[in-house]
Amino acid sequence: MNQITKNILRIYKEKFLSTPSLYFSPGRINLIGEHIDYNDGYVLPAAIDKGIYFAVGVNQSRVFNFYSVNFDEAFSIALEDISKSVGWKNYVLSVINEFLILKKDVAGFDCVFEGDIPQGSGLSSSAAVEGGLAFAINELFGCGLDAPALALLCQRAEHNFPAVNCGIMDQYANMMGKKDEVILLDCKNVIHRYFPLELGDYEIILVNSKVDHSLASSAYNERRQQCEKGLVIINEALGLSSFREINDWKDLLPLQEKMGNVVFDRCKYVVQEINRTISAAELLQQNKIYEFGQLMYDTHEGLSKLYEVSCEEIDFLVNFARNQSSVIGSRLMGGGFGGCSINLVHNSLVADFSERIASAYFEKFKIATEIYHVRASDGTRQLTNI
Repeated sequence: MNQITKNILRIYKEKFLSTPSLYFSPGRINLIGEHIDYNDGYVLPAAIDKGIYFAVGVNQSRVFNFYSVNFDEAFSIALEDISKSVGWKNYVLSVINEFLILKKDVAGFDCVFEGDIPQGSGLSSSAAVEGGLAFAINELFGCGLDAPALALLCQRAEHNFPAVNCGIMDQYANMMGKKDEVILLDCKNVIHRYFPLELGDYEIILVNSKVDHSLASSAYNERRQQCEKGLVIINEALGLSSFREINDWKDLLPLQEKMGNVVFDRCKYVVQEINRTISAAELLQQNKIYEFGQLMYDTHEGLSKLYEVSCEEIDFLVNFARNQSSVIGSRLMGGGFGGCSINLVHNSLVADFSERIASAYFEKFKIATEIYHVRASDGTRQLTNI
């Protein structure tokens, strides 16, 4: 039992005078395939060994009591009062609401949760909150949903009260993750396959920019709307209903004037990234790690120049990493406008790389970065070692 688990168990017993069930809900990384889960693309995520821990117990009432350790905030709400709120409350309430929509027999419970996913880091703390709570509700009240159904429920929950029109990747990786494996997820058909995450002499190192330009949510929805607008034009002109049906982005050139430059650039990136992800999965299976890393650089270039979701700080981190002999791949990870870069770093030089990039970043921006070494983890699960 780690320190966080001990802490939430102690707090739960002090607040609610009973013994809860414990759950772990992981964050996620995405090796490649950014911003294409909502564009019918393929993505390559993995659950990680950082996440959110939950202590949850039924309280034999119609009241839900929550305490977030990280925010040091508590609130209670009756079953009949479930409605849209603000901040982190929206995420937990929206999950409960989705079970109610499904006519599941959910009643009051007490919940304490704490995580080691830094907010705004691009590791999908929102999906971890949703996934952990949904898993607990499903277990405690015998709702009978399997893991893929829970992932889809959590996606609907994020669409509803929080109003973030996300794709399926974060919630799917959260529920379906496997230790030491990545998921090649077909986001159109919601089917997947696993294969080992074997990086040879390289390790996954995340560098947190510690900036969040607060544009992510609104810009995320805007990017999705732009892609939808482009797809309507593609459908009218080419008779295609999905970006994945386009083999070469150059097929879009005759439509550039009608789309306008901004929408064209968004669509160009999506087509390129779908093809890149398929190529990257093949390279990973062939243990061509260097070539895989080069595609990560290409993805970042597209995210920065075409999709325009990077920022000065992340561009600096990626460009710095590109000039280090110990690094073979780097890019922005997550929604954008801050968060983390994901890097493939030679295992003998992780400490040297970490020191160099932290020093350079502080010198440039006067911000102390945080650096995380993460490994692929199992998905959301109950913990048994109370």
